[in-house]
Amino acid sequence: MNIVSTVIKSRHSVRNFKPDPVNDLVIKDAIECAGHAPTAMNLQPWLFGIIKNKDMLSKIAELTVHSKFIAKSPLCFAIFGEKKETYYLEDCCAATENLILALQAHGITSCWVAGEKKQYAEAMRKLLGVPENYTLVSLVAAGYPAEISIVKKKEMKNLVFFEEFKEN
Repeated sequence: MNIVSTVIKSRHSVRNFKPDPVNDLVIKDAIECAGHAPTAMNLQPWLFGIIKNKDMLSKIAELTVHSKFIAKSPLCFAIFGEKKETYYLEDCCAATENLILALQAHGITSCWVAGEKKQYAEAMRKLLGVPENYTLVSLVAAGYPAEISIVKKKEMKNLVFFEEFKEN
């Protein structure tokens, strides 16, 4: 197994973080990796927010439905997409995944929180002062894990088909 496979296979959602701050160089690297995501016609229709302020983290958590843990995370990223671009959702999801994997490579765990189509998307945009031509695609709470855990995944034999799907 190579290093990329190891990072991908070790990543899982974490919602309980140590209060320790994440190094700014790690944040910078993760954002740069997000910006290197594949994007239709290389439009890069994204805008990345980095939130560390505890008051703002609490406000973000309050707006969400199932993500109150953001208030206790040391860091949250907000990924916005330019609404007029046809593939902003796909592009920003690719950027979100790159961000998460880059964080994981640095030992920073995370949890992807839905933004697209959520009732709080517009309120989040306004809270963070993002221009109207953008919409929230995702939030990523991040930090050092409070505890180390391993999550069991489904077996590939139950998820994969070759050439054509056939019921067993």
